[in-house]
Amino acid sequence: MSHKLNLSCCTSALVELRSFLQNSLKAYGFSEIDRHQVTLAVEEVCANLIIHSHACNPKELIRLEVKDLKKKLAIEITDKGDAFNLLEYEVPELTQVIGEKRKGGIGILLVKKIMDEIEFETKNGENTCRLIKNFPDAYRP
Repeated sequence: MSHKLNLSCCTSALVELRSFLQNSLKAYGFSEIDRHQVTLAVEEVCANLIIHSHACNPKELIRLEVKDLKKKLAIEITDKGDAFNLLEYEVPELTQVIGEKRKGGIGILLVKKIMDEIEFETKNGENTCRLIKNFPDAYRP
């Protein structure tokens, strides 16, 4: 089973993203807390792409696909913007962020804490960020 969404690169489209994910994740046995956490992680990646890679250009698109990989759920986020490798990102020290009263800078930390695996791939001018979450033990496809 898979669910797909094309998302316009404007921040107002994040409402549609949240609704899409909440509905898609219900089918996989995730608790409400897990659904909200996964939604937060995906929203963080998409918001960064929209703002930093696409300069909020609503004519550009991000493709999302939610895939059942037997024991894991993969959410693939594909775009043609400037590539950003989450794996190479150096997480700032929380005490430094707090001390500087800086807004932002910890969303990527949340993504790394919430998801079980993160993969990146660039091929034919397209970047794919694959966020993977293990299914709850109670889920049996």
